[in-house]
Amino acid sequence: MNKSRLSVIHVDTERSWRGGQQQVVYLHEGLLQEGIKSFVLCRPSSALEKYLKEKRLPHMAVSMRNEADLFSAWKIANAARTHGATVVHLHSAHALSLGILSTFFYGTPKLVGARRVALPIRKNFFSRRKYLTPRVACHVAISEGVRKVMVEDGVDPDKIVTIHSGVDLERIRSVASEPGLKRHLGIPEDHLVVGTVAALTREKGYSTLIDAAASVVNQFPKVTFCALGDGAERSLLEARVEEAGLKERFLFLGFQKVVAPFFHLFDIYVQPSFFEGLGTSIMDAQTLGLPVIGSRVGGIPELVVDGLNGFLVEPGDEEGFGLRICEMLESPKLRSEFGDAARQSITSFSVSECVKKSLELYKRLSCSE
Repeated sequence: MNKSRLSVIHVDTERSWRGGQQQVVYLHEGLLQEGIKSFVLCRPSSALEKYLKEKRLPHMAVSMRNEADLFSAWKIANAARTHGATVVHLHSAHALSLGILSTFFYGTPKLVGARRVALPIRKNFFSRRKYLTPRVACHVAISEGVRKVMVEDGVDPDKIVTIHSGVDLERIRSVASEPGLKRHLGIPEDHLVVGTVAALTREKGYSTLIDAAASVVNQFPKVTFCALGDGAERSLLEARVEEAGLKERFLFLGFQKVVAPFFHLFDIYVQPSFFEGLGTSIMDAQTLGLPVIGSRVGGIPELVVDGLNGFLVEPGDEEGFGLRICEMLESPKLRSEFGDAARQSITSFSVSECVKKSLELYKRLSCSE
């Protein structure tokens, strides 16, 4: 298909900024740079809308109050018609529902659903129906781990394409460290730092990390744990840290708009998630040459090769995480070797590769009957 005829609309229903919204932006910007017509529909006052406004990127705010919002579905259909969309890419589960509804108003574009979580599809009729309906031309899984779960839940494997999330290698590597950041955070200069970047929610495995940290600190007095992110469980997790006697050794730093300086601060990156579609924060860490200890779930094993660029541990195994963290803390050589291997392995997960594969999919769907 001629590039000039290809037109893509992206729909994202989230209010906050997490890995999914970063991927929408990477894809939107990448398509525009390729000369492709690209337009984003997002919620008013969302973090994504704020970013798109600041960067003056093509977008429109749509309320998208719930999955049965017929007016918003009509707005999506109208935007598709107005922009001559050949593909509508639906970047969340709620967006998928609204996209399907929009076809009753305007059914010309091919629908592409995005699946970012390695969780089973809910068993209720409506959840299953939206992943099995022929109205959706294709589902994009962000990892083979996600794809596997979708196939197990009955989605036609021929309608699933795995396109790994992308990482902006140059952008992250261009951000310098911040002199004095350690001192500013109250971390002793001679401490090693174990870090994680994730929303403060149950599925991110913070309870496992806190329990592991308690055992690590007993063996390594000169170590501090740092967590970047915010979420509903912050007060519970802070209380758990205090109960474990880690108040000065496990720091919650909140949401940070620019995270690269903190990755420079870390000596080890840990991702103890119970569920993870892929792990964009792991990708950021590897881009800066950090060794990673992650759970053996979802797409994490596609990034972390056990014994090569990090370690894999069973989810919820606080003893296993503690042992692996200690092993890395006591060996600068191991941290360096794993970090070098991580920096090399992450090059195959670039934003440009993600945009390229997405564009190939859009062209194929747009040319099909």
